[in-house]
Amino acid sequence: MEQSELDKNEEQNAVSSSVELSESEAAAAPETTEEIASDAIPTEADVVDEAPADEAEAPAEAEAEQPVSEVASDDETPAEDAQEVSSEENDNGLEVGQLIEGTISNTTPTAVFVDLGDGLEGIVPGRELEMMPKKMLEELQVGKALTVYVVNPRNRRGEILLSVNHAMEELDWQEAERYFESKEVYDARIGGYNKGGLIVRFGRLRGFVPQSQISEMRQIRMSGETPEEQYGGMVNEPLSVKVMEVDRSRNRLILSERAAMREIRQARKESLINELQVGEVREGTVVSLENFGAFVDIGGAEGLVHLTELSWKHVTHPRQSLSVGQKVKVKIISVDPNRNRIGLSIRELQTDPWDEIAIEYAVGQLVEANITKLTKFGAFAKLVENPAVEGLVHISELSDDRVQHPKDVVKEKDRLTLRIVKIDVKNRRLGLSLKRVNSAEYLDQDLNAAFTMAEINEQAGAEESASEEPQAEEPVEETLQEKVEDVVEAVEEAVEGVVEKVQDAIEDAVEAVENALDPDDED
Repeated sequence: MEQSELDKNEEQNAVSSSVELSESEAAAAPETTEEIASDAIPTEADVVDEAPADEAEAPAEAEAEQPVSEVASDDETPAEDAQEVSSEENDNGLEVGQLIEGTISNTTPTAVFVDLGDGLEGIVPGRELEMMPKKMLEELQVGKALTVYVVNPRNRRGEILLSVNHAMEELDWQEAERYFESKEVYDARIGGYNKGGLIVRFGRLRGFVPQSQISEMRQIRMSGETPEEQYGGMVNEPLSVKVMEVDRSRNRLILSERAAMREIRQARKESLINELQVGEVREGTVVSLENFGAFVDIGGAEGLVHLTELSWKHVTHPRQSLSVGQKVKVKIISVDPNRNRIGLSIRELQTDPWDEIAIEYAVGQLVEANITKLTKFGAFAKLVENPAVEGLVHISELSDDRVQHPKDVVKEKDRLTLRIVKIDVKNRRLGLSLKRVNSAEYLDQDLNAAFTMAEINEQAGAEESASEEPQAEEPVEETLQEKVEDVVEAVEEAVEGVVEKVQDAIEDAVEAVENALDPDDED
């Protein structure tokens, strides 16, 4: 439920934000999206594509902020060629801006002649040919089909002036409109940037991706304050976008990577979901954090790590253990092809702390714990040596005296010595007691623990001494006597409280027996 709602919200945000740009983004959007001339006219953008990444950043911003001059503009075409004759003189039926599919009929070093059909022949002037790359010129062979743009149906010399570059630009505008209507995803490359976002090649046009429409993963990589620091490393990188606005009157082409990514993720998810197997382990990247869990990209598709699957420890929000962009290993715990959902777990790849409890802990054992929470029925305490496990000190186990509320005996963050009175590994419950810490019931167990601890300390001390430089040997009898004294002292300290309790219990029992045998109490 949460995942579907998130997808809907993301889609709505992407569509709404793409239509209404912020003031800064609108100001940064290029006022013109003239041709980049990636094939026909070498520009600074072309240098960016071919240059190494570290040399491409400065030209990229220049491309973004300086419009590229139109091909076959008035500066490039003589005025007499550009001037259209009157409608009476122009009787060939052609119009300015018309696209025609023709065939190359002849080529010379200074012109290319195109057969337009119906006995008409147009000319692509030498000024345009001079700006074409060598590869494109080599493709202009007699007999080859060629789409041309009518610049002038008939100039003063009676020629039909044509342009190949204008035709390619016009076809790109038509292509942009088709992508806008169909909502298809367009694969492109980043050609530059400005202070408001990315400049993207769309054929020979320049599209603009506002910063608000850049994908989350790409925004994570952004750092620094200047456009060069934020976007410089992205130049020439591929990206997928959707066309959100086509305004030819203002030469505006607005694109959105965010809108495209949702559709791409969904398609990848449908493909990937058929490959995944429950129990499989994959590496992924955290893409977003929500109150109910974290979404992780595992190779083009996102799965949900629910809050309860993040860690064996108690987690109230994913940010306590994860951050966006972090690389993590996850285990596939569920796959639902019908609902296109993938369930993931990080906790499953961690050691279960209750396995350690079952092996290393026993009822009656003394442990150190920190009080974490107080309730009316007791106090919760987290083990110091195993903080992933939390036990309950029931209110009845706080003191021999009657306790109204746990706060009367303990408070949060107290570090206490407690005794384990119950271990339920199956239900993951640990019962602790404060009042039984000095109970005579566990006298033998405490003595054994004290002796064990003394032996461990003795062994550790011996190993440490062996690793140090040899020192003057002490008499064996004195060394042995000191060790014995240390063990006895440790045992006496460990059981001192227990002995006092036992003595009190014996005195109480004797007193009770004496009272029971008192002849004054007999009927």
